[in-house]
Amino acid sequence: MNFYIHSHVLVFRFYLMLCDFWINTKSLHKSLTPIGPVCPLLSPHPIFHALGKDRGGMMTDMMVVRAALPQTPMETPWGAPLVWGDSRNSAWRRAKFAQRGIRTGLLVLVVGSYSHFIRRFLSSAETYFLPGQMVTYYILTDSPRSLEPPIELGPERQLKVLPVAELPGWERLAYRRMVLLADAIREPISGEVEYLFCADVDQEFVAPVGEEILGDLVATLHPELYGMPRNAFPYEIEEVSSAYVEEDEGDYYYTSELYGGLVSEMYRLARACSLLILQDQSNRVVARGLEESYLNRYLIDHRPNLCAVTGVQVLLDKFKKVSNFHMKDCCF
Repeated sequence: MNFYIHSHVLVFRFYLMLCDFWINTKSLHKSLTPIGPVCPLLSPHPIFHALGKDRGGMMTDMMVVRAALPQTPMETPWGAPLVWGDSRNSAWRRAKFAQRGIRTGLLVLVVGSYSHFIRRFLSSAETYFLPGQMVTYYILTDSPRSLEPPIELGPERQLKVLPVAELPGWERLAYRRMVLLADAIREPISGEVEYLFCADVDQEFVAPVGEEILGDLVATLHPELYGMPRNAFPYEIEEVSSAYVEEDEGDYYYTSELYGGLVSEMYRLARACSLLILQDQSNRVVARGLEESYLNRYLIDHRPNLCAVTGVQVLLDKFKKVSNFHMKDCCF
């Protein structure tokens, strides 16, 4: 009799576990349901907008919206400030840097079909990227003619074209960017600006990005993965790769769409990632996230002292050719 009762108790407990699992899964699914072009995560102001040459490609809004809850952390577990929108950290940092004359570089790689994006990117950056500050745009390109006629720039803003060889193929482009970044920093960037940010060119700014982003080493939390459990992060899992991340490592997953910092820190980052990439290439190892995998490996070993929180509009198909490519819609 006792065995019979005990068996029923176990079955009932198992039933409760299944119910709880179903409820949690349903809640998660609802939280990930597309709900329209609302800027997620603590800010009503998007800073990037999707670009793209729509030739039959479809763009789906997959943004996750999270309310600005009182318990939202103001800093990372290691004490680095988290900045977004008009948060207290952002306002304080803007006030701190606003009166300083700071020269900042914004670097983009413009090769192949990506030349179609550069003029709109620069136009939006002129309006919203560090308004009122001194900015130099560094354009690494195999198509200098894409910048003709010259784009009109505001006071204390300038543009420098750094010619590079054509880089056909997405993988080759992704792997070469760190090497090109390191070379450009060494000459001429290192003697010209104090801060440097690296961004994808297939996007446009649609709201101000101010002095809150200035820090020694600045990373952007991947908007699709912020708030997700650690096992959802697409870290490199192959131990043979130089980008390999162990199961007990990593607090966040960082995007390669926008990162920066002091020029000296950016050079260390680019050089270290370049060496890791070359090591894997010599062993014929391909990291699952390409360049982004090595960036995350580096930022785990060298934690950023400032993190930007963004939202994103996800591509329906991230691996479509550039003719159908749309940039993510990010926001602080």
